[in-house]
Amino acid sequence: MKEDLEQWTERQLAEWETARRNYAALSDVRTRGLEVDGCLYRLQHNPARAVSSAARVDAESLRRRKCFLCADNLPPEQKRIPLREHYVLLLNPFPIFPRHFTIADVRHLPQRIGGRMDDLLWLSRELPAYTLFYNGPCCGASAPDHAHFQAGSKGFMPIERTWPDKVGGKAGTHGKAVLYWLEEARHAWVIVSETADDASALFDCLYRSLPLAEGEEEPRMNVLADFDPASGCWTLIVFPRAKHRPACYFAEGEERCLCSPASVDLGGMFILPVERDFRKMTASGLREVLAEVCLSSEESHAVSERITTLLKAKRI
Repeated sequence: MKEDLEQWTERQLAEWETARRNYAALSDVRTRGLEVDGCLYRLQHNPARAVSSAARVDAESLRRRKCFLCADNLPPEQKRIPLREHYVLLLNPFPIFPRHFTIADVRHLPQRIGGRMDDLLWLSRELPAYTLFYNGPCCGASAPDHAHFQAGSKGFMPIERTWPDKVGGKAGTHGKAVLYWLEEARHAWVIVSETADDASALFDCLYRSLPLAEGEEEPRMNVLADFDPASGCWTLIVFPRAKHRPACYFAEGEERCLCSPASVDLGGMFILPVERDFRKMTASGLREVLAEVCLSSEESHAVSERITTLLKAKRI
């Protein structure tokens, strides 16, 4: 990037009261750890994220509200940095990370990962101090009507460090890219590649192998992307999804829990905006949430078989 991102961020925080207040509040955010089937999760009580967790994303609600990622609707304090040909980087005013950005398409297009993996890999190389991520339109995106990625401080999510310990096996290779499956509750897939082209091709194979819900245009998923300048390798972590929100989100009374899992949650930093939910969440409760929103072992096995078929047929 031509401009120093840290200096730009400091200027934004100096000029934008809402963002300054919410970033300052991160110092008071409480966290605690839980272990689920040998995997570490951190719970974060972050009241500011209630805006995202409780966002109405049904078609009627989207139609009635102004898109907060379109240029004409941005707060006057929110500045933009152009990236690639048709993206802009924005400071996210409701942060989870010490540094949290949204990278939005300048055009008002639906949130889709199909056809954008090359962009995500390019952006991760341009922003090597950050982990890039994608939330599908039914997987935690609070703006499912406007294409965007996000970026947060690298190393913040536990899975970034722990995924190699959970590798269950190798699902396939393409060129200098390798696809692994993880043997744990999230049933995630990991692509490691020395080239962006091979990573993109192997992701496309996985993309075409995932189940597609009736009436939807692409498989449900969350994606993390990281580029390591030291090794010159990309790492993609893909979380296929079965559901957008767990049953407890819609429950009433004491049974309700305002959790709406997206990339960061599945990455091991579980965001709970309501203090009661933060206090009462247990390892068994978190396991139930993951079992609801992620694919089952049987569904993941079916995905693996479809990947094998595509690779053998060299349809990638």
